[in-house]
Amino acid sequence: MEIKRNEYLEQLKIRKDNGMIKIITGIRRCGKSFLLFVLFKKYLLESGVDNDHIIEIALDGIENEELRDPKKCYQYIKDAMKDEQKYYLLLDEVQFMPRFEEVLNSLLRISNIDVYVTGSNSKFLSSDIVTEFRGRGDEIRIYPLSFAESIMLMREITMMPGRSI
Repeated sequence: MEIKRNEYLEQLKIRKDNGMIKIITGIRRCGKSFLLFVLFKKYLLESGVDNDHIIEIALDGIENEELRDPKKCYQYIKDAMKDEQKYYLLLDEVQFMPRFEEVLNSLLRISNIDVYVTGSNSKFLSSDIVTEFRGRGDEIRIYPLSFAESIMLMREITMMPGRSI
């Protein structure tokens, strides 16, 4: 079952290609990764972006442990960019990388990449995170499901065959 977070998806859509780092913050388990890797990626693909121009990295996964090294992560991203067309970087749980600010600021110097990051630890949730990017960060704060979203979810569950609450 897919929970539509249209309000947040719209915020990402209007900020697309604005030259800033889109910083998606919120408490753990509120839907940041789902918004980025499922809903926003689906939008990019439907908008005509080639799948190989979407670079996805989830730093909380053991399979990406080596990419927690700032220099290796930066080089991995650079190597994934094969041409001059626009690339979209979806970087999840960036707080797992030490010195992530330096990596993100370095990426801002590349003209054909649009950067989206998520994070949920105390450093990342602080109001200072946007200033870390010297006025080039654009924060989108995600909250847990609203009452209206919860009601819609409950309705969907009760409409499923064999389900009741």
